[in-house]
Amino acid sequence: MNKNSSNIMALAPSTSNRRETVCIFGTGDFGRALGHKMIQSGYPVVFGSRSTQISSLIPKGAEVLSHAEAAQKAAVIIIAIQRQNYNFLTPLTEILHGKVLVDVSNNLKINEYPESNAEYLAQLVPGAKVVKAFNTVSAWALQSGTLDASRQVFVCGDDTEAKQIVMNIVRALGLTPLDQGSLLAAQEIENYPLQLFPMWKFPILLSFGLAAFFFFYCLIRNVIYPYVYENKDFSFFIAISIPNRICPILALTLLALVYLPGVLAAIIQLYRGTKYCRFPDWLDKWMLCRKQLGLVALAFASLHVLYTLVIPIRSFVKWRMSSQIISQVLNNKTEPLDTTNAWLSDSYLALGILGFFLFVLLGITSLPSVSNNVNWREFRFVQSKLGYLTLILCTAHTLVYGGKRFLNPSSYRWYLPNAYMLSLIVPCMVLVVKFVLIFPCLDKPLTRIRQGWERNPQYSEQSNYIINKSAV
Repeated sequence: MNKNSSNIMALAPSTSNRRETVCIFGTGDFGRALGHKMIQSGYPVVFGSRSTQISSLIPKGAEVLSHAEAAQKAAVIIIAIQRQNYNFLTPLTEILHGKVLVDVSNNLKINEYPESNAEYLAQLVPGAKVVKAFNTVSAWALQSGTLDASRQVFVCGDDTEAKQIVMNIVRALGLTPLDQGSLLAAQEIENYPLQLFPMWKFPILLSFGLAAFFFFYCLIRNVIYPYVYENKDFSFFIAISIPNRICPILALTLLALVYLPGVLAAIIQLYRGTKYCRFPDWLDKWMLCRKQLGLVALAFASLHVLYTLVIPIRSFVKWRMSSQIISQVLNNKTEPLDTTNAWLSDSYLALGILGFFLFVLLGITSLPSVSNNVNWREFRFVQSKLGYLTLILCTAHTLVYGGKRFLNPSSYRWYLPNAYMLSLIVPCMVLVVKFVLIFPCLDKPLTRIRQGWERNPQYSEQSNYIINKSAV
């Protein structure tokens, strides 16, 4: 008897875990999705609306009342309406006094208003505790259970207790709250969803710029030059040959640009003798987008592999091979195997395969689902040690491909070298400087500096003073 009663007590819901009622002003897509998610998480939900008629779109279990009646039933009120409709809150000032108002609104463009929507709401209802949250989460993400979307929710507000209440609600919904400080951060949070791939802008623009440059460069050397001097039409190179030249060039150059800012940062730290001084803004931004640069480089490397696989089925290649065979038959002469060229060809392919394999490995480990499951030492080993090995293999792949053509005068059309020669400039520069930096005379002081040692502490103080003064 006692055993059965204890089981019943264990299965019964605890009254201490009961959620407090949450009010939502607005019955649009986001308001309904948020209400449905809250009901699933155990929150009693009441909607405040101009029309108190229950619609089939309203989540089951939710109550629909007028704005005044709904506000009186809850201490936390989520404002899921647009800024231009906030005026109806003015008559409710007394009812909303002391309550937590959660602003979830976004604008149509960046810095659309002088102040953020959350700050405007705080001015409109001065007695309420305004918190900015949920504006980075879409209705679709809430409806899909946030399985296929970002779980991060930026939260800011001037009242610490009110902010903590909202962050607890965020956690209860299976999301991850990120405290961004006071309500002054609301405008930055509202601008965040309006930014189109902010960390990808520089890598994509850079890759497009380099692609356009190398396209016209290859067009001049491989299409225009033969047409002018040899009267040959190689315009069909635009479809396969030229892209297959551009993709590996961009992949190698962008990969080198991933590791170049780290080399520059090491030189700056050695020069300053401290790590407690900020890098220049351009270098900070460059280092922040290294992951995106690497993924774009991997995309171009993958395209290069696909283009290379279709080479045997190209009409031009079939014609050239058949012409060589016919020429040997007519001359009754078979060309012997050149083992030197065979070694170069196989080495070139082997280096490319190994380089691409490590390239893919770097891309996989940069994914959050993978990087979150390795410790910092493992992640650093893959991204740094194997990253430089990838750069070495890909650079060697290009060098072996060039072979003796580097010194061949016929390779320089209109005094322009082959495009792949230009792609070696940045990688070779990075590898040479990195090789110099691993010398003990430079590596030891650099390691000490990164561990906190300062050669001249006054320099870092003066530099920080200058930076702060210029910022003011």
